[in-house]
Amino acid sequence: MRITVILCTYNRCESLSKALESAAALRVISSPDWEVLVVDNNSRDRTLEVVQNFCRRFPGRFRYLFETRQGKSFALNAGIQAAHGDLVAFMDDDVTVEPEWLQNLTSSLDGTDWSGAGGRILPQWISPPPPWLPRHDRRSLAPFALFDLGLKAGELTEPPFGTNMAFRKVMFEKYGGFRTDLGPNPNNLIRGEDTEFGRRLLAAGERLRYEPAAVVHHPVPAERLRKDYFLAWWFDKGRSDIRENGIEPNHMCYQGIPLVLWRRLALWTLRWIVTSQSSLRFENKIKAWVNAGMIAECYRQFRATDLTGSPEPKQEYPFSIPR
Repeated sequence: MRITVILCTYNRCESLSKALESAAALRVISSPDWEVLVVDNNSRDRTLEVVQNFCRRFPGRFRYLFETRQGKSFALNAGIQAAHGDLVAFMDDDVTVEPEWLQNLTSSLDGTDWSGAGGRILPQWISPPPPWLPRHDRRSLAPFALFDLGLKAGELTEPPFGTNMAFRKVMFEKYGGFRTDLGPNPNNLIRGEDTEFGRRLLAAGERLRYEPAAVVHHPVPAERLRKDYFLAWWFDKGRSDIRENGIEPNHMCYQGIPLVLWRRLALWTLRWIVTSQSSLRFENKIKAWVNAGMIAECYRQFRATDLTGSPEPKQEYPFSIPR
């Protein structure tokens, strides 16, 4: 069972080096034939030098690929097409993986019972969490890319997160690649390319497995512990939701915007204003920002249709993997 770990990177050579050090220490009993494919998405720092160093130190274990089309989804799809593995796992350039991570993540995928798997993503707090940070709901911590469903393995009913997931490569042949209208690029924080793919598989009846012993550690830098970062992330999450799912049907609209979104925005704004408890107050503000992002994306799509006379083309998933 061959495995390719795809790691996409953009101008993060310092954290990339730490990520690759942790990957070099992986112990994969089930498959001696595994590789780490680093996809460089137009970095201008020392990324190439860092990867070349690992290629020299660990011959045959690390590979380098340069992708000129800007955007993480382009880099991910290029990595999948170039992967040698029958299984494709994913990690990011700012995490560290435990030595048994890859073994535990992929051990259940040697067969057809499971189409993919996801593991735990645990935080590394660089500084103490601020009091305004909502912590009672794990979904509120989504901007930190944290994923922890406990210590019991089993079937997933929700998609895993991109820095700790693996799929049988045939899933991409069958269902296509990552959507290129989703996923971060230097011009915006719109994400969701990873969870959209997982939801696509679940909707098609594919089974995904939760492997809590597959652990990734994700640092939470100080610049992410700011309210403006959180609000920008959730605003773009609202935009991403509209891109992925479209506008809710059977709602009255004005200028392409369902009126229900305006009502929700007013409700959460009012709750934000009148709530006194710090974390709950900010959680209400987040929900207002999500609705504002949804409104912005609805209007953008309406204007695009108004200018061209036809709706934006539906996102397709063309994908070809050489055999």
